[in-house]
Amino acid sequence: MALMAKGEAARRLAGAVLGACLAGAALGPTGAKAQEAAAQQEVYDNATSTRNGGVAASSIANTLPRRGDPYGIRQTLARHGFSFDVIYTGEVLGNVKGGLRRGSLYGGKLEANFAGDLEKALGLPGLSFYVNAFQIHQTRGINRNLVGNLNTISAIEALPSTRLSEAWLEQRLFGGLASIRFGQLAADTEFTIANYSLPFMSSDWPGIMADNLPGGGAAYPFATPGIRLRIDPDKQSSLLFGLYNGDPAGPSSNPETRNRTGTNFRMKDPALLLAEYQYRTNQGDKDTGLARIVRLGGWSHLGRFDSQRFDVNGLSLASPGSVGIAARYRGDAGLYGIIDQQLYRPEGGSPNDGIAMFTRLFVSPNDRNLIGLFWDAGILASGLVPGRPNDQFGVTFLYAKLGRDAAAYDRDFVAQNGLGRSKASGELSVEFSYVAEIRHGWTIQPSITHVVRPGGGRARIEPTTGLALPPPKDATVLGLRTTIFY
Repeated sequence: MALMAKGEAARRLAGAVLGACLAGAALGPTGAKAQEAAAQQEVYDNATSTRNGGVAASSIANTLPRRGDPYGIRQTLARHGFSFDVIYTGEVLGNVKGGLRRGSLYGGKLEANFAGDLEKALGLPGLSFYVNAFQIHQTRGINRNLVGNLNTISAIEALPSTRLSEAWLEQRLFGGLASIRFGQLAADTEFTIANYSLPFMSSDWPGIMADNLPGGGAAYPFATPGIRLRIDPDKQSSLLFGLYNGDPAGPSSNPETRNRTGTNFRMKDPALLLAEYQYRTNQGDKDTGLARIVRLGGWSHLGRFDSQRFDVNGLSLASPGSVGIAARYRGDAGLYGIIDQQLYRPEGGSPNDGIAMFTRLFVSPNDRNLIGLFWDAGILASGLVPGRPNDQFGVTFLYAKLGRDAAAYDRDFVAQNGLGRSKASGELSVEFSYVAEIRHGWTIQPSITHVVRPGGGRARIEPTTGLALPPPKDATVLGLRTTIFY
């Protein structure tokens, strides 16, 4: 009962954060000029912009003959309010030490985006749309087959498929003071983001949500039906609220195989709610102070979640006398805080130049979640290599601490199977990365990632024989990624 009470208290606390954010929206000033799009919306800004002939500023098309548009298709679409872009990401990853086994693999993701300004195209004030799809081609995953990690090593890892991602309409309201987005949505495009983490290969939806939520939540490679409200009470502040279907694939040991094309459009599962407050300073290119973004948020899932240790009779699930049916808890929740802080801004530099750091901290109840705490942080240097103004390099670490009951279950399991002493505690991974611009819109990125206690140090079961095995050894992964944006 004490464990259930603590979990319920955490869930109520997250609910209080949601309520506080709603209250802030209601009390915020009205009539203010809408804040320019937040940094995490840049991909959508590029897609929906019809300026510059429909070509995003960061596109390789700007360096090609006739700006990569020999037949004028992009210019014609742009005149009517439509635009598109294509992004290819390919990478070679090799596990050279530890993990599940040594080996290497190639993986790739081709992403196509199409957007429209329906005010310009059809005269519908403030209305726009956006659609994107992925073609994912990698036959094996670095996580699934080589390392056995909890934290992300490659943010594009997913089973091979061609799938719809997002497909939504957005209506701006009150002169841009607010907007409502509805349709097929991915929460990780707007929530839980640290801007200065984005250049790293491991930058992703946080592991505490990917591992704890059904199907990993409304995040890559999934999107799910939902609605998002954004309010910009002044140019420094934003409030975001999201309501999503809480299980993008449905119950499955491998959700990606159950919703392989992204077209399940599930709408009857218990809801996932998110709320986030953002405060920004010195984000303009003409500002001279150090840029900063602070985000505070919370989430709540209205479904039911299995105990990480106990069965319905209160026995350990690892006990020979257990019935094997986990006790269930009503609801789940979490709180988080994120800081992006520029540490050095060169004279005349933008918020993305110089030296910057980020950190994210997430917590969730220990009784029903595999991960009870997630913390990542990093430091990024941009434009500091002589003669290479667009190169970036840095280091980031990710730490996922197992929930109290998940670690206790491992102790029970290890003792029951005679594996000695449990090593379950949490997983730490560190990534060193350099992003080199080969040509405007084309980068090459070598990286080294070291994973300490893959899988959090938990014992595991060999899938073909069913034998209990000790946890994987510390792993070292070498990577090389290329990204082309057209």
